[in-house]
Amino acid sequence: MTEKSYTTTSAFPALTPGKLRIYSMRFCPYAERTRLVLEHKNIEHETVNTDLKQKPSWFWDRNPNGTVPILEKDDKVLYESLVCSDYIDEVYPNNKLTPSDPYRRARDRLIVELFSKAVTLFYKIAYGKDVPKDAIKGFHDALGPVEKALAERGTPFFGGSSVQMIDFTIWPHVERFDAMAQLVKEARVTDDRYPKLTKWIENMGKVPAVQKCRWDTAAHIHFIETAKAGKPDYDVGL
Repeated sequence: MTEKSYTTTSAFPALTPGKLRIYSMRFCPYAERTRLVLEHKNIEHETVNTDLKQKPSWFWDRNPNGTVPILEKDDKVLYESLVCSDYIDEVYPNNKLTPSDPYRRARDRLIVELFSKAVTLFYKIAYGKDVPKDAIKGFHDALGPVEKALAERGTPFFGGSSVQMIDFTIWPHVERFDAMAQLVKEARVTDDRYPKLTKWIENMGKVPAVQKCRWDTAAHIHFIETAKAGKPDYDVGL
């Protein structure tokens, strides 16, 4: 097994019976959601990174959508980040990340939905060649309700006094905000405008799973720039 990305010509890496595998891409925020859950729960697994521009045929066999993450163990295959993360939390109940209270769980999902509006605009700003001013305004407008939701909870994390599934779901995109701000300074998330969110970012930076999975700003900028040029460098640093 290698960290380098498997491509169209790569042979299928044989499965180890009984071992969990995640198919990932090193800079995919959606795959990072599930990788964070795996790391937080200290679940033994192996990782197969994939070139999403040149996917092997065996990758398509596991997910007809052609996206990561994908989980595979023996004869079981799942895909889509929220599905994979929830499945792991149920099958490996140590360090439980999902609230037992149905109302709290539903409220968490609503915050994730609010945040998804900011994510859509993040991609327009970070990956767009010409960034419209209304996209930047919309990004900040979308973050407003997220800041408010965190303030109303009054806790260090969206999930409460400790990190929870909602935090690992939101974090991977926020990790990339600084790279976006380096490219488009008007999109910067500052503590005067978002005091709760910036404190949350600081708290998340201390979480061991985040420290294990995150990339620095320079690596994110490099990936964004190569992706914008049509040649994403999936193996940067290897």
